[in-house]
Amino acid sequence: MDETLKELGTYVTEALPNAVQDSVIAFGELTLLVPATDVIKVLTFLRDDPSCRFVSFIDICGVDYPKREKRFDVVYHLLSPTLNARIRVKVETDETTPVPSATPVFAGAFWFEREAYDMYGILFSGHPELRRLLTDYGFDGYPLRKDFPTTGFVEVRYDDERKRVVYEPVKLAQEFRNFDFLSPWEGPDYVLPGDEKASGPKAG
Repeated sequence: MDETLKELGTYVTEALPNAVQDSVIAFGELTLLVPATDVIKVLTFLRDDPSCRFVSFIDICGVDYPKREKRFDVVYHLLSPTLNARIRVKVETDETTPVPSATPVFAGAFWFEREAYDMYGILFSGHPELRRLLTDYGFDGYPLRKDFPTTGFVEVRYDDERKRVVYEPVKLAQEFRNFDFLSPWEGPDYVLPGDEKASGPKAG
């Protein structure tokens, strides 16, 4: 299988010499590294070329590397029933540079690009309706970025007096708790409140 993928990687790289920066085989799958400006060209080739026929669009996802200048990878997963093979196309981008939308090539990219925008803030130029998909109206931030706080920025609750749902800044009533993480059968190595008598010397 690796030999087939290697031949496929060589074939695509030679057919699109300026559009494919590198091809890597890992975990039984071929990955093509592509500049954002050429991603539509590469996806169209992979779909239409008779030696490829990657006609089944599986997924688009984001990956966040906050320390990198281009912090995001946009990763496309395609399947070729003809070759019985999968391929991964990777594009790097930052927080402000849009990636061309894949919707003209694969209509199914519509929902996945909205999800990547909602979760990471990745922008897609030419998308017909790029807006949030999974988070609530007025949600602040992008929850799958690695610098997003686990508590979020706002909390939602139903206000009985106002008879509606309200958004408020997150308030941590107890920011730190001391857990001993010991088995309840072993018990802690300190005296629990109320156990002073039980831990004292036994009556004769």
